[in-house]
Order: sequence, then C-alpha cells, then structure tokens
Amino acid sequence: MIIRLEEEKDYFEVERLTREAFWNIYREGCFEHLIIHNLRKSKSFVKELDYCIEIENKIIANIVYAKGNLKLENGNTREILIFGPVSVLPEYQKKGYGEKLINYTIEKAKKLGYDAIVITGNPNYYKKFGFESCSKYKIYYEGLDKNEEAPFFMIKILNDNNIENLKGIYSDPDCYKVDEKELEEFDKKFPFKIKENRKGN
Repeated sequence: MIIRLEEEKDYFEVERLTREAFWNIYREGCFEHLIIHNLRKSKSFVKELDYCIEIENKIIANIVYAKGNLKLENGNTREILIFGPVSVLPEYQKKGYGEKLINYTIEKAKKLGYDAIVITGNPNYYKKFGFESCSKYKIYYEGLDKNEEAPFFMIKILNDNNIENLKGIYSDPDCYKVDEKELEEFDKKFPFKIKENRKGN
C-alpha cells in the first residue's frame, strides 16, 4: 500500500473511483465526481493535501481538501480548511482505507500550519478523529439557525492558540455547488450505470 499525492495523470481515474464509491448511495446516481473535477480548477483547492492510496498500481482511495470561507464576527473573512469527498472503491470499503487517509492528511495539514478543519458528516464516525461540534466554538453553518444544534457540522482543532480568532459563519466554496445540467453532461464521459433510488431500502 502506498499513500501519495494525486498527480494530473490520475485525475480521470480518481473521478471514476469517486463515482463508483458514491453511486446511488445518497441519491440517484451521484455528483461527488463532478465536485472533485470542479474543485481542482478552483482557487479553493489545496493541492498539497490531495492524497491517494495505491495498491498494486491501482488507485483505490482518495481524499481532497479545499478552503471554505469563514465570515468572522468582526466582519472580516478568512479561509478555513475542509475535506471531502473521501472516496474508496466499493470492494475496498470498510477496511480502514478512508480512515488511513483522514489520519494521514490531518497530520499533514497540522504540519502545513493550518489552524482547524471543518466538515459536515456523521458525528458518530468523525468523533474518533477528534472532531467536535462547531457550535462549541461559536462557528455556525451558513443558512442554519444559530440556536439549533447542528451535530453534523464539526471541527478538528489543529492549533489551540488561534481558535479564539475563528468565531463566525462558515460557507462552502462555490465548487461544492452542483448544476444538474452540467452533471448530466459530465456523466457522459463515464461508463453507463443505472440510477436507482435506494432510500428506505
């Protein structure tokens, strides 16, 4: 097993892997492969934290990072680190590869001098990596009521010294928003797959 930075030559393979990982999981089809495609062209992309796991010359997992926007209480704006999608080929899921990538890149982010990482996800899964509710630090997700708990919006503190400077409202970079027509066109580059609605199954 090799953990390495993604290279440009890997882009389509990683997009295909991401599509396989998320297909029909949260919706009919998926859009995560388009998010990765658009993220790489965005100024919010953090290239030095774009890592893959390779086994026998085959990429089986990937993680990408971006910089979201934090509007501070004093009116200023600063960037804050986020990650995702985290993609693992279906036949390699539930074997700890996603966990390896998350732990590995959290340490890399700390060494690169980032103060914190925010994510949206399952708190029961992410608390083992040291993520806590953002509301504890007075950081709130754009569009949500500050008075309502949002347990899926979490933060991992990498530098305790600067946490007081992070209070505010968080918003995702634009590349995380998906245009359905763009998605339909982009999907034509990949092998045909049947879209199914698995919710409730």
